[in-house]
Amino acid sequence: MIVAAVLLVLAVVLRMLVGPDGIWDLPQSGAETDLRQMRIGSGVIVGAALAVSGVLLQSLLRNPLASPAVLGLTSGASLGVMISIYAGFLATGAVVQYEPPAISALLGSMGTLGLVYAIAQRRGAIDPVTLILVGVIVSLIAGALTMLVTHLLPAGGLAASVQWTLGALNDDVGWPRLALVGIVTLVGIGISAALGSAMDASALSDDEARAVGVRLGALRIVLFVLAGTLTSGTVLLAGPIAFVGLVVPHLVRLLGGPSHRPLVIASALTGGALIVLADALVRVIDLGAGRMPIGVLTALVGGPVFLVILLRNRPGGGS
Repeated sequence: MIVAAVLLVLAVVLRMLVGPDGIWDLPQSGAETDLRQMRIGSGVIVGAALAVSGVLLQSLLRNPLASPAVLGLTSGASLGVMISIYAGFLATGAVVQYEPPAISALLGSMGTLGLVYAIAQRRGAIDPVTLILVGVIVSLIAGALTMLVTHLLPAGGLAASVQWTLGALNDDVGWPRLALVGIVTLVGIGISAALGSAMDASALSDDEARAVGVRLGALRIVLFVLAGTLTSGTVLLAGPIAFVGLVVPHLVRLLGGPSHRPLVIASALTGGALIVLADALVRVIDLGAGRMPIGVLTALVGGPVFLVILLRNRPGGGS
């Protein structure tokens, strides 16, 4: 946790030093300082929420491959947001991209996770491979529906929404929404850390977990709601950002072990640092066509990591 905290502090300092002219470009005005602070706040909240959501899903489903992106939570939340944006467009004739109601993202993420969980069950049991396949398929369908709704928007809204669906920190979020999502995220992380011992016990068989006093049904409902709530908040701030919830928990386990309470806290710190560092990196990289979305960078890094984890967890794949 100390290493993760130091990494987060270094990431914040580095991001404050990165501007339009590259590294060591200090803010030239109060407005520029405020903008960088807002992006740092968004990055910390988004990274922490995604990482902790990944920890919760992996504990809930006892599956090391579970994450908000793989199971379709981010795609479902994005679909919910785009539907609310399109409904607002039909009602008012204007595209209000960054002020959709939070309930739309929450319903989208919860609905997607519930659908994946229900389809993947067979006689009350869940096969890990089937769960991942169902999650990927549902995520693709939700992504296609999101693009369909986006296509129905007028040209200006279409261009802005396509950029948002790639996953990027937004300069127009505003402090009130950032504070609201930040408070919800902090409360969610606190509850998750408090449930650390129960999640440790739930890693055992159901009978063993119940024998030590864990109410598995109630615990799974709480983890389900927390994962959906945390993921929906990240989508409101930055759109769908993939693989952070998969990579960060595995990285923290390698460094600090599997105990869930420190895992939750260290994952939150590491996830926040990762997104802030990614934001600094995409600010430095100039591709000549505008700033690269963070979601593209995390997918390029997280995709190969996901394949490695998948191959190591298949039968006979440990070698």
